[in-house]
Amino acid sequence: MKLNFKAIFVVVLCAVMWCTAQAQQVAIIPQPAHIEQHSGSLVLRADMTMAYDAECEPQAQYLREAIFRSTGFDWKTSAKKNRASVVLSIDAERVPASEGYELRVDARQVRITAHDNSGLFYGIQSLLQLLPPEVHGRELQRDVEWRLPQVLVSDAPNHPWRGMMLDVARYFFDKEFVKHYIDMMAMYKMNKLQFHLIDDSGWRLEIKKYPRLTEVGAWAGKDQNRLGGYYSQDDIKEIIAYAAVRGVEIIPEIEFPAHMLSAVVAYPWLSCTGKQHEVPRQHFISRDLLCVGKESSLQFLADVLDETVSLFPSNYINIGGDEAVYDRWQECPLCKKVMQREGITKASDLQGYLTNVVANMMKAKGKTVVGWEEIIQRGKVSQPVVAMMWHEVKDTIQATQTGHKAILAPATNVYLDFPESRTPGELKAATWMPPISLEKCYSMPINDYSSSSTVLGVQGCFWSDQFIHGTILQELPQLNEDRSERYAEYLTFPRLLAVAELGWCSNATRSFASFKQRIGSHYARLSYKDCNYRVPEPDIMKMTEADGKVRFELASPVAGATIRYTTDGSYPHSHSAVYSAPVTVERKEDFRAITEVDSRHYSLPLYFAPDFSAYKQHGDFVAEWKPNMLAEGKGTWRFESTGKMVGNGTYQLTFVCTHGAALSLGKLTQYKRDEVLAEVMPTAVAEGSAVVTYTIEQSAFEAGLPFFIEVETNGNASGSYGYVFVKKVK
Repeated sequence: MKLNFKAIFVVVLCAVMWCTAQAQQVAIIPQPAHIEQHSGSLVLRADMTMAYDAECEPQAQYLREAIFRSTGFDWKTSAKKNRASVVLSIDAERVPASEGYELRVDARQVRITAHDNSGLFYGIQSLLQLLPPEVHGRELQRDVEWRLPQVLVSDAPNHPWRGMMLDVARYFFDKEFVKHYIDMMAMYKMNKLQFHLIDDSGWRLEIKKYPRLTEVGAWAGKDQNRLGGYYSQDDIKEIIAYAAVRGVEIIPEIEFPAHMLSAVVAYPWLSCTGKQHEVPRQHFISRDLLCVGKESSLQFLADVLDETVSLFPSNYINIGGDEAVYDRWQECPLCKKVMQREGITKASDLQGYLTNVVANMMKAKGKTVVGWEEIIQRGKVSQPVVAMMWHEVKDTIQATQTGHKAILAPATNVYLDFPESRTPGELKAATWMPPISLEKCYSMPINDYSSSSTVLGVQGCFWSDQFIHGTILQELPQLNEDRSERYAEYLTFPRLLAVAELGWCSNATRSFASFKQRIGSHYARLSYKDCNYRVPEPDIMKMTEADGKVRFELASPVAGATIRYTTDGSYPHSHSAVYSAPVTVERKEDFRAITEVDSRHYSLPLYFAPDFSAYKQHGDFVAEWKPNMLAEGKGTWRFESTGKMVGNGTYQLTFVCTHGAALSLGKLTQYKRDEVLAEVMPTAVAEGSAVVTYTIEQSAFEAGLPFFIEVETNGNASGSYGYVFVKKVK
C-alpha cells in the first residue's frame, strides 16, 4: 500500500506540474474577462482546414497568412463547419457585447465566435498568443511544436475607446511604419489611432484643392538638409484599408487654430499678419494662429475638413485646439470685429466660437468633433464634443460639468515620449514632466465604462518633437537607416501593452502583479514581430543588508533572458559574469546587473542613486562634477539642465563641494538650446567656500527644448568633487 501510495503521489505530482506548465502558457494581454483552462491540448497540423462565414473573409485571410508565414501550413477552406479544424463565425446573439468574442479550443477544433469583425480579429489575437512566440515570425520557423492549451475564453472590452496618438507631423514616418504601428496596436486589441497629421513643423496630408500644403508645408530645410514628407490620398486609403481588417479606426487630426505654421508658410494669408515664414527645422510653438476674422481663412478650413472627412470613414474628426497663444487675435482688427459681433470679451473665447462653427459643420456630415481639452475650456461650446484630457485624470470633471465626453490621455501616465526612468543611459526623451515607468502607466486610475459614463476610454500619446531638436536621431538615407523608427518603438513598447490593458479590462480584473508576470513572455513576441522595445532591468526579489554587506537576489523579467552582472561598479556587458545565485557586495553602488536578451539587446543596469538626503535643503539634484570634467586653471563647465527648472519663476542653483578642493566659480550662463537666457554672478561667499549659490530669474521656459548651464571655473590640481542642486524659490 505504501508503494502504491507513493506511485499515486508521483503520478498526481507530475500531473499537477504538467498542468502548471500548461497554465503558464496562457499569458494573454489584455487579460480576458473570463478564461477557463482544461487539461489536454491541440497541436496544429498542415492538413487542417478552415471554415468561416463570408463576412469573415478579411480576418480569415489574416489568420491564414499569419499561420502560413511562420508554420508553412497552407490550410484549405472547408464548407462544413462541424468537420473543419478552425471555425470563424459572427453571431451577435451568442456574443452580445460589441467587439466581444468567444474562443474555444478543444481536442479536435478551434472555434472563434464574435459579435462583429473586430471581435473576431481580437479572438484571433488571443489564439495567436496561446501559441509559441515563433508564430509571430516573419519567416518559416522550424522545429517548433505548435501546441495550443485547451481553453474557453469569453471576452469583450470594458471601454469603447482604446487608442494611441502617433505624431507624424513633427517627424514624418512613412506609411510602412504607420502600418507596422497599427499592426502592433491591433495585436493588443487597441481600436483607435489618432493620426496627428498637422503641426508647425509639417503638413502631412495631401489636400488636392490646396497643393502648396504638401508642396511647401510638408518640407523643412533645403537640398541635402531637407526633411519631411507627406501621405498622398492613395497612401491614406491604403492605410485605412489595412487598419480596417485589424479593427483600428483612423481618426485624422487637423490641428487649429494653433500648431499650423506649416499651412501659414504655404498660404500666408491664413494668419492675422499675412507675414511669410519658413517651416521650422527646430521644435517651437508658433504664435501665428488661423485668423478667425477672414472669410478666406474660414473657407480654407471648411475646404480642408470637407476633403479630409470624405477621405476618412471614421465617425470622428480631431481638430486639435491646444496650446494657442491669443496675442495675434487680440491685436487683429478683423478678429476684433468678430468678437464685437458675437459679444465676446476675451480673445481666447474666439476659440469656442470657432469650435462651435466646426462642430456644427461636422454634425451635418455625421461626424463628432474630438480635440484636446482646451476645446471645452476656451469659450462656451454648445455642440457636444469629445475632449482629450491631457493634464490630469481629475480634469474629466470639466467634461461632465459642460455636457461633453472625455478621453483620458494624461501626460502624467500615458505620454510615451517620456522616458521610463532617470537611470543614466536612458534615451534622450521629453523631460518637462517626471519619467513614466511601466507600473505608473499601468496604474492610472480609470473607472469602469457604462453607457452613462463621461469617459469613453484611454489613449496613449507618442510625440515626435524629440526628432527635431537638432540631435543625431535623424536617419542617414544613404545607409537606409531606421533609427528613428527604432527610437519610437523603444519608447512605445512595452508601455503600449499597459495602455491596452487599461482600456480593455475592468477594475476588478486589472492587476499589475498579474500583468508583470504575463508580460515576461511577450518580449519574445515583440522580437518576432520585429518590434523594438525597452528591455527591463532585472527584478530585485530581495536585498539584504547585514554585517556591512549587501546581498542581492535577482530574477529576470524577460522569459528566457540572461542576467549579467559586475561587482566593481563597472557597466556590465555580454562577457560579464552570468547571474545564477545571490551575489554579495561591500556597497550596493558597486553592484550592476543587466537583463540580456541577446548580445545586442539588453537593459540598462540596475542603478542605485547616491544618497542626497543630507542636501535636501538645496532642492533637487541636477549634476555631478569630478576632476576629469574640469579644466586646470581657468575654464568653463557645461552641463544639461533640461527638465530641472520646469516653468517660469525664481530658481536657486547650489554647487556643493563634497570632498577634495573647493571649486572657485565665476559667472553662470543659462542657455535655451543656443540662446542665452541669463547671466548671473554667485551670491557673495567666502573664498574657498564649499557651497556656492546662484539665483536665476527664468521667464522664457518652453517645454520640449533643451536647457544648459555653463559656469566659469578655476580648477585645482588636487581635484574637486561635488553636486549641483536646484530649488524653485518663487
